Amino acid sequence: MFGRDRIEYKSDDEIRRMRRAGLVVAELHEAVATALAPGLTTADLDGIARDVLAAAGAESNFLGYHGFPAVVCTSVNSEVVHGIPGPRVLAPGDLISVDAGAVVDGWHADAAFSAIVPGCEPDPGDTALIAATDHAMWSGIAALAGATWLGDVSAAIDAASGEYGIVMDYTGHGIGTAMHQPPEVLNYRTNARGPRIKPGMCLAIEPMLSRGSGQTEVLEDDWTVVTVDASRAAHVEHTVAVHPGGIWVLTAPDGGRSGLAPFGVVPVPLD
Repeated sequence: MFGRDRIEYKSDDEIRRMRRAGLVVAELHEAVATALAPGLTTADLDGIARDVLAAAGAESNFLGYHGFPAVVCTSVNSEVVHGIPGPRVLAPGDLISVDAGAVVDGWHADAAFSAIVPGCEPDPGDTALIAATDHAMWSGIAALAGATWLGDVSAAIDAASGEYGIVMDYTGHGIGTAMHQPPEVLNYRTNARGPRIKPGMCLAIEPMLSRGSGQTEVLEDDWTVVTVDASRAAHVEHTVAVHPGGIWVLTAPDGGRSGLAPFGVVPVPLD
């Protein structure tokens, strides 16, 4: 149901249905990550993702979204988000972020990962950037477990981002019967508390960090977001549900257990 703030609060059964979509996204990410290799094009990765969706009987929530032409976003090196798959050939050491979602029976899930294309010794700075972005995401998810206000989650992401450039132009979001819903989940601290955390909230938490300033611009294709200073960027994301018993990371195969363990938080699946 909807509250006065227009946030869509899900029942436990609806969260279970979102979990089905989340597991498809997890399978898609695993297939793309396993296939990642020099010589592949970003269009090849899109094809792999399409095959997973088709085999699962799921729909893409990216394909056709405001005209987007693919089922995944593939953002390479200084590209932050919304990169369009195409003929670009991946090279050893490229930093790629893959963002994708799925719809099952009308319910959405959305997640992203960043990785280094194998084939050479990775740049330690890129490896550290991905680790920091992942840490910032899990810090925000862990904060969600005990937060009163959504602003507490944003503050946790900010604090965990260290000296990296926080991309402020793009944020996390609510998710459910649509891919993008209220509330907006900022990746930086503000004076606003934001909405109160309540059971039934489902959020896509997705920090984006760069090795530079974090300032961005959009290329002429009207989709691909790049860093202004050409610094490399990383993007990670999970869909997380809040329910009366705790939180559950719907796009993580283990429900978020391994990612949350360093924070002393235990996710609570809905049986």
